Amino acid sequence: MNLPNVLTMSRIVLAVVLVFLLEESSPLGNILAAIVFTVASLTDFYDGHLAKTKGLVSDFGKIMDPIADKILILSTFGVLAHIGMIAWWMFIVIAVREVLVTASRFWAMAHGRILAAERAGKIKTVVQIVAVSVILLYLVAQQSEFCSYWFYNVQRIWLGINYGMMLAAVMVTVYSGIDYFRKS
Repeated sequence: MNLPNVLTMSRIVLAVVLVFLLEESSPLGNILAAIVFTVASLTDFYDGHLAKTKGLVSDFGKIMDPIADKILILSTFGVLAHIGMIAWWMFIVIAVREVLVTASRFWAMAHGRILAAERAGKIKTVVQIVAVSVILLYLVAQQSEFCSYWFYNVQRIWLGINYGMMLAAVMVTVYSGIDYFRKS
């Protein structure tokens, strides 16, 4: 197993850690969750970068990289919906798209084809990562002693930004799903 594949698999492990940290719903848990999510997101960039620049692209990586992304994103969005930070309908729309695309990839694989991630899918992942990052920063600020005074005054604005980011993530997710099925 090469380094890009190890980074891909580490993202799955980090997703599990992230779920436990967010469910803890403590100031320290939220800070650690933001750190873990940042590290996991960086592994998404570096596994692909290393695979391409070092000639380590593999069928395993083409299959597991998007799956690891989905595990990270869906588990995070699932917990965020559970704790009331995002609307359930947003999570469901994103989850349906991810499941349909993954099922399509497995079907193609069973018929001897490996479908690598498309550009729209990569953009979708970036938008989702940014949306989660903004929400995690909100959770950290909400429970921080240093932010408590000013946070109350800007909370409504920040919640609007969170909602807008999630709406953008949902729209890009739907578009990338349509684009994926149109092309494949």
